Amino acid sequence: MLLEKIDYTVERLDGDYAYLKKEDGEAAELKCVARALLPGEIAEGSRLVYEMMEYSLRTD
Repeated sequence: MLLEKIDYTVERLDGDYAYLKKEDGEAAELKCVARALLPGEIAEGSRLVYEMMEYSLRTD
């Protein structure tokens, strides 16, 4: 579903792109996302949530 909540971890940063890994345990490929779409304060290891077509840092 498009509006579901998905948790990610920033695996690596590469220039203008970040590579995200789903935290649900699936062995899926990394998702490449433009850093302009992500919070500015991310770093490798940051935990993100994707909800309502927007990425934000996890607060828990």
